[in-house]
Amino acid sequence: MVRLPLTPAELERGQRLGALLRRARGERSILDTALDARVSPETLRKIETGRVATPAFSTIAAIAEVLGLSLDEVWAEISQPELDVESTSTSRNTA
Repeated sequence: MVRLPLTPAELERGQRLGALLRRARGERSILDTALDARVSPETLRKIETGRVATPAFSTIAAIAEVLGLSLDEVWAEISQPELDVESTSTSRNTA
């Protein structure tokens, strides 16, 4: 199966997800967090660094549970609306 390249918005969302998980993990080790979530430490490391921008839902749900995050919190953090470039440039030109 051929996987399409990720869009810039998907890559940015992956970066926000990784940052959220790193903040929530705090001083807790990647190893302990990953083992408690039943994912590999390398998987967690890749998600936190944005190298896996679109991890499986079940993976995120397991990590979020271990870190005490609700899925609503995760979604609110990663789905911040991106600026509409066209409307922004249009409003600048009319001002």
